[in-house]
Amino acid sequence: MGYGPPVRIVPASPKAAEALNLVTQLQLRFAERLSAVNRGAGGQGDFEAVSWLRDEGRHGGGERLVAPTGGIFDRGSVNVSQVHYDDEPDKRLASATALSTIIHPKAARAPSVHIHVSWTELRNGSAYWRVMADLNPAIPCESDKLAFAAALQDAAPGPYEEAAAQGDRYFYIPALQRHRGVTHFYLESYATNDPAADEALAERVTQAAIDTYTELLEPALARQTSAEDQVAQLEYHTLYLFQVLTLDRGTTSGLLVHAQNDVGIMGSLPSHVNGALLASWADRVPQVQRRLVLALSDVVGRGERVPVHAEQKVALAQAVRAHYQAYPEALKLQASGDVVPPTVDNHR
Repeated sequence: MGYGPPVRIVPASPKAAEALNLVTQLQLRFAERLSAVNRGAGGQGDFEAVSWLRDEGRHGGGERLVAPTGGIFDRGSVNVSQVHYDDEPDKRLASATALSTIIHPKAARAPSVHIHVSWTELRNGSAYWRVMADLNPAIPCESDKLAFAAALQDAAPGPYEEAAAQGDRYFYIPALQRHRGVTHFYLESYATNDPAADEALAERVTQAAIDTYTELLEPALARQTSAEDQVAQLEYHTLYLFQVLTLDRGTTSGLLVHAQNDVGIMGSLPSHVNGALLASWADRVPQVQRRLVLALSDVVGRGERVPVHAEQKVALAQAVRAHYQAYPEALKLQASGDVVPPTVDNHR
């Protein structure tokens, strides 16, 4: 009989091991660069590693690096996960390996960023990449936007136009008639006849997003801000939570597949939102989604500045999961690019 903590079992696939090595290197690259910017601005502390297990490690798990408090970060996490079903051959999914990260700086004129890269291997032998990168400022800066977009275009000149168009479609918020960010990159189910080139492209785009963002972040932190800027940032953080929890297909899929990493999946949420503003948007969404917005509002409260701590993250995850289990037809209202990945079905 074995004793001690559960062990995270890794998949047998050599390609899955290669993908895990790639996203782990990218995770460390981003955390190191962010830490350097934080220290340069007078912040202290290191990113804290927090692990989670899928089915007590039998089907993998992951580790997220959580940004230190008291420095430049409002919220930030750099997450790596890998799940697999080596012992369940009837599953469509063989393995899925991902890096997903969101950084929200405290400074109102410093942009947030979201980056995601994942490799999915299906039981039938097919495999593909998902690559996302988007710049999300509360107060747009044209030079930041142009620099971020140019870096992604340089990293992926061939598919860039397609990726930008898919990203603009995915991150549009119909209820508010605006996009979440100012520039977006999204390749879904990306695979060509050259797997090595596909992996290289995914790595180049992710590195370009990481390096360009950290280069933009340092001078952005020094921009003068006003009380009006702080209000604008709080309103934008509310919009960010609204988009993630009512439209983001990736977040919803993760919550519907399992409930073993709710705090990690909710790692993209900022520290505070305007609860009254969130509740006011319930009348702007389709009727079935009005129930969800009101449920989210009940969790965070209706104050003008309310916190989103771990307790609220778990409750928000439960509200989203319960909503789509009760109203599966509402999934059709979620965001999509040109391809809608069957993520939940792949885990069945």
